[in-house]
Amino acid sequence: MSEHIELIPKNTLITNTPEEGRQLAVKMARLIIKVTQPDAEVRGKLRPIYAEDASMLIAIGQTVATEFATIAAANNYWR
Repeated sequence: MSEHIELIPKNTLITNTPEEGRQLAVKMARLIIKVTQPDAEVRGKLRPIYAEDASMLIAIGQTVATEFATIAAANNYWR
C-alpha cells in the first residue's frame, strides 16, 4: 500500500513572500517526482542520470516555474 502524499503542503498556496512561494514551488515539484516514482531506491538510481542531462534539468526548471506561476496567481502576485 502506498503512502498518501499531500501535493500541496499545509493545504494552501498562500505564502507571505515571493521567496516563500518559490520555495513552495520547488517542494511541490519534488513531491510530483515522489508521487510519480514512489520507490526511493529507484529515484536514487535515477538521480545521477538526470543530474548530468541538460534537457532533464531544464524540464525540472520548467516544472518549478509552472508551480511558481500557480502560487503567484493564488497570492495575487503579492500585491
